[in-house]
Amino acid sequence: MTMATETENNGPESKEIKDVKEMKDALKDETPPDNKQEEAKKDEAKKDEQPADANAQPAPTKAITVHKTNYEKDVVYLFQFSRTPLLPSASPYCLKVETWLRLNNIKYENVDHKMKFRSKKGQLPFVELNGEEIADSTIILRELSQKFNKNLDAGLTPEQRSISHAMISMIENHLVWVVACWRTKNLDLVLKGYKLNLQHALGTRIPNGILNFFFKFTYGRKLDWLQGARKVKAQGMGVHTPEEVAQFGYTDLKVLSDMLADKPFFFGDEPTQLDVVAFAHLAQILYIDKETPYSLRDYMQENCKNLVGHCSRVKERCFPDWDEICSTLDMNTHLPKPEKQEEKEGKEENKESKESKEEKEGDKEKADKEEKEVEKDKEDENKEKEKEGK
Repeated sequence: MTMATETENNGPESKEIKDVKEMKDALKDETPPDNKQEEAKKDEAKKDEQPADANAQPAPTKAITVHKTNYEKDVVYLFQFSRTPLLPSASPYCLKVETWLRLNNIKYENVDHKMKFRSKKGQLPFVELNGEEIADSTIILRELSQKFNKNLDAGLTPEQRSISHAMISMIENHLVWVVACWRTKNLDLVLKGYKLNLQHALGTRIPNGILNFFFKFTYGRKLDWLQGARKVKAQGMGVHTPEEVAQFGYTDLKVLSDMLADKPFFFGDEPTQLDVVAFAHLAQILYIDKETPYSLRDYMQENCKNLVGHCSRVKERCFPDWDEICSTLDMNTHLPKPEKQEEKEGKEENKESKESKEEKEGDKEKADKEEKEVEKDKEDENKEKEKEGK
């Protein structure tokens, strides 16, 4: 009896402790410490020094495992971060992949894994297709383009392709670090600006106050779409003052704005790969909560109005369910919803009622018709009798 009571009393606490431990494990840096790296190198060197055994059997190849085992053929299963109340993803790379999938009308499904999984490269997003994993947003788009024969840049000239490559490189190797630098130094504003609910995102019952603490002191430094303070500093952006970093961002936005000019999309009337990448990154700047101070957003709205219009066009074309995504935080608003049992029963009941009504109306029509035929027969009989009487 005593043991049962202790289990009941400690059950919820154990669950929360377990959640904290799981969260800590999930937040561990993917990069091993230097001493472990050195030990790994020594082990490899020892292996190289050992003579090869002629009779040794080759090591068995490890079977490729996927998280989505009951997959449907040619359906892309996307693993990304959870939704936010202001935009579908606070990760430009996740938003990039999902925008590309929608723009190309490729059948896909988001796997709501509560940010527990990473690719074999330690990244998000990644996709699984027909039992195989593809990681890194750029490689994902390249592989899926070949698989589904979708090339957004097919109509571009060689010169335009070169320009597109240069602009994408600027966005993903410079502007992204400008945004990451601001995020890592303003974690409180990130939580408020994107209205992040970590309890929902992580699928845990741990109070948001505790989660926010972990976010600022542990999670925020290592979260993929934040890049991490150490990564930002190692890249070089983190050594500059906030004013200098902001100026870098203004210059990038001005270049994109000048290139777009008054065109609907960067190379004309139809979106290309550059439009997908630009939208995914510009959305992180533009759709942050208006009450949150952010100089990059203000500069974009005041000096690059055509970029604001560009974001709106891509948003309308690819995310007609944007408001539903942000209000429900549902990962798969684009998929048809399964009918609820009550709705199904109601439809069947209505169908039966309709059939019953039609049957009754049919019986009434038949009865009326038979009655008319009887009356007609009587009239004919009376006419015959009248003729005989005459």
